[in-house]
Amino acid sequence: MMKWIASELHTHTFHSDGSHSLLELAQSAARLGLDCIALTDHNTQSGLTGAEQVERQTGIRIVPGMEWTTFYGHMLTLGVKEFVDWRVLGLEDIHKGIQLVHEQGGIAGLAHPYRIGSPICTGCFWEYNILDWNDVDFIEVWSTLMPTVKRDSQRAFALWTDLLNQGYRITATSGRDWHGTKPDDPLPAVTYIGLEETDDVPPYEQIVEALRLGRAAVTMGPLLTLSGKTAGDEREYAIGDCVEWHDEPDPMAMEFTVNVDMDIRREFYELQGDRFQLVLRSGQGVCCEMQIPAETAAFSFTIHAEAAWQWVRAELFGCLGNAVTLVAFTNPVYIHAPAVQATLVRSGGRCEF
Repeated sequence: MMKWIASELHTHTFHSDGSHSLLELAQSAARLGLDCIALTDHNTQSGLTGAEQVERQTGIRIVPGMEWTTFYGHMLTLGVKEFVDWRVLGLEDIHKGIQLVHEQGGIAGLAHPYRIGSPICTGCFWEYNILDWNDVDFIEVWSTLMPTVKRDSQRAFALWTDLLNQGYRITATSGRDWHGTKPDDPLPAVTYIGLEETDDVPPYEQIVEALRLGRAAVTMGPLLTLSGKTAGDEREYAIGDCVEWHDEPDPMAMEFTVNVDMDIRREFYELQGDRFQLVLRSGQGVCCEMQIPAETAAFSFTIHAEAAWQWVRAELFGCLGNAVTLVAFTNPVYIHAPAVQATLVRSGGRCEF
């Protein structure tokens, strides 16, 4: 059974421009009910000194990382312990840098790609030329506090969706960009990472690998997870898995189950209203939707192959901060169905359902 750990994947200490020490950062994370943080100081890894002791003291797993802070964009590198120098790379060279991160067993992702850039925040807006999106492991689609209502995060979410529709498998994450903590801070998003390991403190390499595989869900509160089964197949496909459909699509269908956990970390967020809108979306658009009560429950949907083609994810809409907005979503279960693709090509990309 998969275990989901609450994680913050974009943090800073006073080794760059944060106000916390690593111990203070981990203690703050523990008080917020988190299980894991990634330390991503700007262009330095000196803040990782003493990380193992901080882990033992706080129970918070610390993923080593760094935020490449360049003139052409910020890139989060997770799972790397050795400094990778970005200064030798130009506007057209980002793939060389990603390769160096991958050689260490790490992953690389775009941080806040649509945040305002120069002259307000030089380099914060992504300008690197990406020649092959297969090299990119993740995109920080929700950034800073209350990201779901912010235009730059909405643009990043739309970019991710467009890349999914083009056939790329890229993990979506959130990042608080945590520089300090105030009592009146607005609500941050949380990235839940799905692990097979049952230990309380898994090794960081396992966390990085789960992110590479897309086993993540992002939320402003409730934990939303997704699984699916095809007819006659006992295997349960989890978030990040790829379903292989080789038979003719008709009458092929898949049953998806969405688990909505309204109780997890409940003391750390507040949502208004007693009803939510649960949506299953695919590369073909909205597959199905329903209103659900604000309580922990599981919901099942049967979706035919044509409607589920390419990918399927779950989304939860509700009232947050006096706005009706997206409050949680999963990464996709991917669908590979050559017969469906051929049918859609013959029909000019249209799908009736």
